[in-house]
Amino acid sequence: MEPFRLVTGVAASLPMENINTDAIMPTRWIVNNKDLGEGLFGVWRYRLDGSEQPDFVLNQEPYRQSRILLGGPNFGCGSSREEAVWGLARFGIRCVIAPSFGDIFQENAFKNGLLPLVLPSDAMAALSAAMDGSNSRELTVDLEDCTIRTPDGTRIAFAIDPARRQFLLDGLDEIDLTLKLSDEFEQFQDRDRRERPWIYGESTPA
Repeated sequence: MEPFRLVTGVAASLPMENINTDAIMPTRWIVNNKDLGEGLFGVWRYRLDGSEQPDFVLNQEPYRQSRILLGGPNFGCGSSREEAVWGLARFGIRCVIAPSFGDIFQENAFKNGLLPLVLPSDAMAALSAAMDGSNSRELTVDLEDCTIRTPDGTRIAFAIDPARRQFLLDGLDEIDLTLKLSDEFEQFQDRDRRERPWIYGESTPA
């Protein structure tokens, strides 16, 4: 998994409430094995004939290159489909900032190296205002010092679970962490085998 330390990039805004995983990654892009990045928000991005909806934010410049997404409350609610996170990542999104997230989406995001960053509503409003007042569309999310930097240099602090933060900084998921402890597991098993050989189907020395 790619480590997440500092990401600077274009930030697109989709501030609607309750954007669910079905909207983030529509079913037909999953069952047809289409590119998940292309299918991101597919029902909103494309007309019925497959052409782009010109009014949708990710079809406009510079937001086609977005790396950060500003969402509304309860972003990623609904079904548990992990493809919603995969689609965001394939498109190039590394961080979604919202007042709250669906629980399963948030868990899937952390496991796939995408930062689901929770900001209180007042901080979200300040962030949106800073973006609206600037010609730049870029934000910087710095996970090492837990701040967001706006185009005018303002820093907005955020909180994140320390263990989750370290996983992202190191580019690790639970499996990677387990593998890092393999030497300790082997040492425990060797010691336990000597102390309780019958557990391993071995007889106790006479």
